[in-house]
Amino acid sequence: MTDATKPLLREDKDGLCTLTLNRPEQLNALNSAVFLELDAHITDIAKKTDSIGCVVIRANGRAFSAGADLKDIAAATAVPKDPAWKAKVLDRLSTLPQPTIAAVHGYCFTGGLELATSCDLIFAAESTKFADTHGKWGMVAAWGLSQRLPRRVGVAKAKEMAFTARHYSARQAEAMGLTNFVVPDDQYDQELASLVKDILATSWHTHRGVKKLLTDTDGLSIKDGLAHEIYYHPGRAPDLAARVGTFGKK
Repeated sequence: MTDATKPLLREDKDGLCTLTLNRPEQLNALNSAVFLELDAHITDIAKKTDSIGCVVIRANGRAFSAGADLKDIAAATAVPKDPAWKAKVLDRLSTLPQPTIAAVHGYCFTGGLELATSCDLIFAAESTKFADTHGKWGMVAAWGLSQRLPRRVGVAKAKEMAFTARHYSARQAEAMGLTNFVVPDDQYDQELASLVKDILATSWHTHRGVKKLLTDTDGLSIKDGLAHEIYYHPGRAPDLAARVGTFGKK
């Protein structure tokens, strides 16, 4: 299989792993082949915390993803026997040790929104449109959206998106807390590179420790969360002394 025909491309460079959805003619509809590739990459990335400090998921073509591939669903493509295996792939993505960024543009609908909300940060081009259109097809989200979306935008807004299947602009998404960043389309690559640079420049040890603490204590009371932080604190980074030694220097 050549890169031109792979449903998901990967590039590792200077601490950044970029995974690129590569079904542009299908608006990057998510089929079983994409999930199988994503699953394999997640397994590998999780083992490379020393060489990969950030993961970006983006897409070729005019859309991040229009959602699940309905033809793939109708064809009942041969996949692992577990009916929840795709949800488990996205759960593993959400718990990768490294910070993850969904860099979206064009359409980010339904299954694409489930993929995006499985990442730590959502970075959007200003022209992006967001929607939960499960209701148009008589479906109910099964890849985690019923849990992840309300944690970003609140239960009332998640209900609104599900009940109406309306399209939301990137600025509306930003106002409701769905996206972390919205940038002009002509500055998209430049601003994404700047964000990645800032992440990679700060301590990867800190990133992993903070992410795990936040994930493990989600839903706990403040009292239990504080106790968890003390007991499971990952300690100082190996390069702390070197970093502190640069204080005040250029």
